Amino acid sequence: MAFRGLHDVDPLDPSVLLLQDRHRSHFVDTEQVFTGSSPPSAADESLPQLVEDGSTHSSISDPCRILRWRPETHTFHVPVGEMTITLQDVAIILGLRIDGPAVIGTCMLDVVELCSELLGVTPPADALRGLTISIRWLCQQLSTPGPDADEVDLERSAHGFILALMGSFLFPDKKGVHVHLCFLPLLRDLTQTSTYSWGGAVLAHTYRELCRASLDRRCCISGCITLIQLWSWERLHVGRPDFG
Repeated sequence: MAFRGLHDVDPLDPSVLLLQDRHRSHFVDTEQVFTGSSPPSAADESLPQLVEDGSTHSSISDPCRILRWRPETHTFHVPVGEMTITLQDVAIILGLRIDGPAVIGTCMLDVVELCSELLGVTPPADALRGLTISIRWLCQQLSTPGPDADEVDLERSAHGFILALMGSFLFPDKKGVHVHLCFLPLLRDLTQTSTYSWGGAVLAHTYRELCRASLDRRCCISGCITLIQLWSWERLHVGRPDFG
């Protein structure tokens, strides 16, 4: 795909890029002001350190990558050609499995019964938002199992921790404060959970969020921001941090 110049992300031939009139680069070119809600607040301080250290959400404070992302091709269009995040990148950077059964499920859930069975607790109404649950509330329920804990208690603690990790690191929303409960049934049998292609699911989710962020004046992006950052540092010289 040819471009006009080094600093102009508009294509010479727009016939393939059918969403140009909704793309962020179009609004920049026409000098239209971006509107939207304010950037999300920082992650909740009550989250466990492992969860809190993840970059769970982001305002589009560095729009360069988003301006280059094209939802029609799922690639970054740069002056030298096209590039994108691949399954191999996900496997190397995040260490997630990229083969095995696809991560699929249903949204027809009995939230209360599901949480009672797999987490051992019943969430209050203020901890739920549709089919999502508050990560803050979820982490408050997590505790180190005692020496007398049976296998059921150990599995429920593992379910809660993995679900919080998914919602705050792998599949976060824009604010990183809720996680969808559609993942919980996939944790019922932990021996089966490890066989799923979680890497493929994370990549698909990241693609979708990049597409959403590139269109219609969006001011925030969700998804696995850490994956995007580390991939960029590995593949691009521009913006790479200098640790020397």
